[in-house]
Amino acid sequence: MRRKRFGLAAAICAVALSAGCAAEKTTGAAPPSAAAKKPAASTPPARHTTPAPKSSPSHAGSPEAASPAAAPPLPDGYDSSRNAKADIKAALTTAAKQHREVLVDFGADWCPDCMVLGRLFRSPQAEPVLRKDYVVVAVDVGRFDRNLDVARPYVNLMTSGIPALVVLKPDGKVRTATSDGSFANARTMSPQRVKEFLTRWAPEDGR
Repeated sequence: MRRKRFGLAAAICAVALSAGCAAEKTTGAAPPSAAAKKPAASTPPARHTTPAPKSSPSHAGSPEAASPAAAPPLPDGYDSSRNAKADIKAALTTAAKQHREVLVDFGADWCPDCMVLGRLFRSPQAEPVLRKDYVVVAVDVGRFDRNLDVARPYVNLMTSGIPALVVLKPDGKVRTATSDGSFANARTMSPQRVKEFLTRWAPEDGR
């Protein structure tokens, strides 16, 4: 008698959910809850708490090797020990001398979207624009409890989440800020989209 063979196949479905590193208003020091999907920008969304690998910080004053055009180095992570106001002031001075804009990146090392944005900044599409047209300053906002006074004149972190980007002219005037939360889900962004943002707000001709 011929033996019948039976095969068993199983299909596994996985649902990937992504949420931005967004702010929520808190009244105590309890750790933030895990984030759900990012709601409308008009309501402060839940904060993402998944830790991300911490990189060694590097800022405008660090010894990172510069290009032949003396482009300022790109920050690597968010250093809580930095003086954010002094960093922005120094960046504005450099921008005025080199005909650049200042890109202020408000974020934190615990935020996965902030870490992804750092990698997108170093993509072949975005990095040449950054090195040509910007001085970049990374400002650590902690768990939305640090450097809020620095962010307040530029961007509303309660609606923007993090990372939040601000483009400043060398005179300190704001050209644009992502208060709409458009960068808070950086994990969903492509290098080309980041490049388009940077190209749009690059220095204006004849300034």
